[in-house]
Amino acid sequence: MAHIHLEDGSFSLFWVIVWWTAAIILVGISLYLLRSEKKTDSRKITIAAFCTAAAFAIFQVSIPVFGGVHITLTPLIGILAGPVIGSLVVLIINILSAAIGHGGWGMIGANTLVNIVEVAVAYATWRLLKPFIPDLFSRAGIATVAGLLSGNIAMILIIVISGVQGVNQGTAQILTGLSLLAAVNMGVAVIEAFVTGLIVTYIGKVRPDLLLGERP
Repeated sequence: MAHIHLEDGSFSLFWVIVWWTAAIILVGISLYLLRSEKKTDSRKITIAAFCTAAAFAIFQVSIPVFGGVHITLTPLIGILAGPVIGSLVVLIINILSAAIGHGGWGMIGANTLVNIVEVAVAYATWRLLKPFIPDLFSRAGIATVAGLLSGNIAMILIIVISGVQGVNQGTAQILTGLSLLAAVNMGVAVIEAFVTGLIVTYIGKVRPDLLLGERP
């Protein structure tokens, strides 16, 4: 998955504020949409709690490749919870991660944006492919790869646009390094796609009503 593993001070205050503002706007829209619902399905709350706990726990497991990469289950969050609740889930995960020293507080806004992209693209891919790919495992795997690829692109754009303070490398050099990191991330994305496919397939067998857009 994509995550900006930079400490506070890596981005200028201006860009920290920009990304935090963008993240707050998206989360605010999600809260508005939730409040506009006449009655919130209790299953959504349960799924959100499960996704938050599971994703936060697995996010702390670092695979010692290229400085450390992670599986975060953000596409699974999109498939199970959707982009509205999913936006709130990834915000909470990023806050908790920063609280235990996993990335700076100033990076929460940027990382939340990256994760929201992963959640939204995975959800959209999952729903759009339903008429063409009925197999849950395959569809979940494709949605996972699509979501994580989009997240890596968002991560690269945010870092290139913001610039990293104290780094003397040019844009081309930074872009090359980030592209290598993204390539490693996509290698791990294949593993995450397999894991997500297995989880979704199992849920589809025992509780298909928990899958958005599916019917028992």
